[in-house]
Amino acid sequence: MTVSQPPSTDQALGVIPAPVPLAALVDRAQAGFEDRFGRPPRWIAAAPGRVNVIGEHTDYNDGFVLPMAIERYVVIAADRPQPTSRPMPICMSSSAFETAEWLSPDDASSERLPPWARYVLGVLVGCRSQGMQAGPLDMLIDSNVPLGGGLSSSAALEVATATLIEAVTGRSLPPVEKALLCQQAEHRFAGVPCGIMDQFSSVFGRRDHLMLLDCRSTEITSVPLTDPQVHVLIINTNVKHELTGGEYAERRGQCELAAKRLGVASLRDATWDLLADHSAALEPVLARRARHVIGEIERTVQAAEAIAAGDWKQMGQLMAASHDSLRDDYEVSCRELDLLVELAGQQAPGAVIGSRMTGGGFGGCTVSLVSSEHLETVAHAIHEGYRNQTGIVPSLFTTRPAAGAHVVVG
Repeated sequence: MTVSQPPSTDQALGVIPAPVPLAALVDRAQAGFEDRFGRPPRWIAAAPGRVNVIGEHTDYNDGFVLPMAIERYVVIAADRPQPTSRPMPICMSSSAFETAEWLSPDDASSERLPPWARYVLGVLVGCRSQGMQAGPLDMLIDSNVPLGGGLSSSAALEVATATLIEAVTGRSLPPVEKALLCQQAEHRFAGVPCGIMDQFSSVFGRRDHLMLLDCRSTEITSVPLTDPQVHVLIINTNVKHELTGGEYAERRGQCELAAKRLGVASLRDATWDLLADHSAALEPVLARRARHVIGEIERTVQAAEAIAAGDWKQMGQLMAASHDSLRDDYEVSCRELDLLVELAGQQAPGAVIGSRMTGGGFGGCTVSLVSSEHLETVAHAIHEGYRNQTGIVPSLFTTRPAAGAHVVVG
């Protein structure tokens, strides 16, 4: 298990920190670029992370998800290099690291690169295959999307890179194609067989709206989240359990095998009756995985309807059922995530609408819908309860649904 660095003093006191505006992150990236390369950038692109309100591990089963872009971004500043001789056309720096990485879209192998640079290379290679050759570039990456928290920092990096290349080349990809190109970059260069939710959230994010995404048809239905009395509170456990069995790929393989045994193309097509009819022929673990996916797809569609109708009681019940299923049937939760959800459920009646783990699991974050009237009290109580029981200080922040990827400068 790894534990993240201690949070800021404000967070240690249980205070939700003020959000950092995108403009401030852009200014920081611009200053970092000037400090690193000695001149201002010509282009700046930004892409958000995301939080999934409900619909976990359903995207690669052709199901529905209900994410939203968050007010945390990856920002990339870039410019053509000064005339010089250098081994590769792209010099990529990160505000988090002192060393630079040299990339070429002609390099089909990412093995020599650190993990964060592989996402960028994958997108550069994908863009080149679409005839979008960026040419020599100096790039600086800055971000305030938490790493390893299940908030899609990798997808934000991929989508920010693709958006930057669009600005540099003067050619825009159709948004769906851009999202799929970034997904394939993660498959091929990072070795993560992710679904489409993360990249679609970063590309298509819309301010004050959730996104009901049909992961089979890629159809998007916007769901307004404008009630000022409802806040989205994200709490990072600040732990990530180190797993050795490729659990994400394992879960995906189990779902595919369960669908095959049930005689359907994917678990999107499975029903409760079908599962009951084949229960004797399915290994217990496959039955549990199928049970989660069938139920989670139903819950996600119902959640979109509940939010649109302002039925917060129903929404809270759906979030609770989702977490229980992820813990018991999909087996991707952990003690720290369960504790945060339990603490949320112990708050005063009406203070917390609902709470659940979000992301791949085994650590990372929970997402809670909290009454604005009780927000600070709830945040402090969960913060202190978690710290007292684990010895770990969690990180908390609130967010509104945010805008998707866009060019800021250039």
